[in-house]
Amino acid sequence: MLGNYISLAFKNLKHRGVRSWLTMIGIFIGIAAVVSLISLSNGLQNAVTGQFSTLSPDTLMVQSAGTSFGPPGSGAVRKLTEHDLDIISSINGVEMAIPRLVRSVKVEYNKVLGFKYLGSMPESEEQMDYIYRTLNAKVADGAFLKIWDSGKVIIGADFAKKEEFEKEIKVGAKLDIQNESFEVAGIMQKASSFQLNNVALMMESDMKDALGISDEIDVIVVKVVDQDRVEEVAELIKREMRKDRNQKEGEEDFSVQTPLNALQSINTILNIINLIVSGIAAISLVVGGIGIANTMYTSVLERTREIGVMKAIGAQNSDVLKVFLVESGLLGLAGGVVGAIIGIAFAFAASFIANAALGQSILLVTISFPLVIAAVSFSFIIGLVSGILPAIQASELKPVQALRG
Repeated sequence: MLGNYISLAFKNLKHRGVRSWLTMIGIFIGIAAVVSLISLSNGLQNAVTGQFSTLSPDTLMVQSAGTSFGPPGSGAVRKLTEHDLDIISSINGVEMAIPRLVRSVKVEYNKVLGFKYLGSMPESEEQMDYIYRTLNAKVADGAFLKIWDSGKVIIGADFAKKEEFEKEIKVGAKLDIQNESFEVAGIMQKASSFQLNNVALMMESDMKDALGISDEIDVIVVKVVDQDRVEEVAELIKREMRKDRNQKEGEEDFSVQTPLNALQSINTILNIINLIVSGIAAISLVVGGIGIANTMYTSVLERTREIGVMKAIGAQNSDVLKVFLVESGLLGLAGGVVGAIIGIAFAFAASFIANAALGQSILLVTISFPLVIAAVSFSFIIGLVSGILPAIQASELKPVQALRG
């Protein structure tokens, strides 16, 4: 029986042709917006969280509160020092405290001048190995720096590209960094982190000499003994540093960042974006629902004689109601399916354009099939709900009045 209702509904929708497609435009827009933007948002979330993959679950980052955009500590009012490093190292639960410098520097290669990020590597084999692990760095060519590798650097995958200095940088090449010559010891594999792909790493003593730095630290990487105590150790560090600097809670001129803090902040922002997108799309769906209701009311007026014939040959009110409900539901379902296809296509197109512009596959589309199914189901429900009143009006028509139509 249901098959007959569906077959009849298909014939009616096909008969109305262009009007049926115009009716579904609002549904198209709403579903396409939901599917494409949330799929892109999920891809963006994966890309952004990939930037935080350099933080291990047992790692804290301590840095000065900055006053400007740039590398850690570049705009700090009060720099971290060896004294701060000693305080952090002495705290219960801290296994290692590793000082690092991160600065923007002048780099010249192939007679082309540019500005790149430069990061220091600790001159302890244990600490150096830990930094490599937390960065999840791998070498594509050459070798990692060793503690005796003075006068050498390793560079990120994008740093070595031809586009940067009009000539590809290879292992053994000489880079002029802050007017001092350094040999490229290795080139790292492409990573999920923008920073790692564009950075040069050198020994701490070399970096201090090149930049004229003495007792300054930009970031202190803290390895915690037990990753379950990360939050507890972070609070201990804050308390001891506040005490040493004679500062009140909330007035710190430094920050202690845990991986959980970073990811929660990013996820909160992205979830808010998803809610806003869903709200905008919901408006389109409501507009689409009104369009379906309008079309169904018009259909009732146009088909009063048909309804009269149906009732004259024995159709019950419930039969007429079902015919119109199935028809409005199919409008919503068809709109949802087509909208989902358009949304997925748009998401892949936007991802392709963005990645082509960035020169790397950072923004990947993440299709959530539960989301697609939910969106199409919601569209179907919108269609059904929008058709209820017109269907009731059609079912309550008296046969004689309908035949006079």
